[in-house]
Amino acid sequence: MIRKLALLCVFAAFFAASPLFADGELINGIDSNFAPFAFVGPDGKPAGFDVEALDWIAQKQGFKVVHKPMEWDGIVTSLKDKKIDMIASGLSVSEVRAQQISFTVPYWTVKQVILVPKDSKLTLEEALTGGRDLGVQKGTSEAASLEAAKDKDGRKYNVRTYETYELAVADVVNGRIAGAVLNDAPAAQAVANQPVKVLGDAGIPEEQYAYGVNKENPELLATLNEGLTLLMADPFWQTLVAKYKPGDPH
Repeated sequence: MIRKLALLCVFAAFFAASPLFADGELINGIDSNFAPFAFVGPDGKPAGFDVEALDWIAQKQGFKVVHKPMEWDGIVTSLKDKKIDMIASGLSVSEVRAQQISFTVPYWTVKQVILVPKDSKLTLEEALTGGRDLGVQKGTSEAASLEAAKDKDGRKYNVRTYETYELAVADVVNGRIAGAVLNDAPAAQAVANQPVKVLGDAGIPEEQYAYGVNKENPELLATLNEGLTLLMADPFWQTLVAKYKPGDPH
């Protein structure tokens, strides 16, 4: 009996000390400014395609989830350090990230485009080879791909990073930079709300979105994979697509 009580105390102390098991909730780290996939709405609450998708999965799979807005540049580190349980927030699959975290099955494919002012006479070739400033959100795979492609195959441009893609678009509108590189879903949102236009393909590879999970949590990975598979086969998936219009899945 004493041994059993000691074991129970050990388990209780472990779960009480871990913020990941507080109130039985799992924590999803999200970007607060990445509409339509994840963002903080006017009411101050997390919203978006990925937020509602994960809520549906949590209900079906029998767990509770809370969505925590945080700085995107450090979100993978937070997952590795177990400050959050997962990332369901327009997270691109990359080889670099795959060395640090596990990915679920992919659920969306996006391409990268260049936004310029609506009245710009700039051509796509000039944007990519003319030594101009191109903005991109810091810590994103778009930023890494843009840097990797710079000074190759005749490309010549300067990469300027921003905390959010919205700040990059704002500098495009204000004429501080020639263009901004972002994926086609936020680009569609920006085109609808700002005096900008899509100049064309940024010439960097298409990317797949998946959820990120700590490598030490294969059970959660399996649960999310099952949930995503169920969701994509359910009519609610098309409801989300129609509501948030995240673009062509390619």
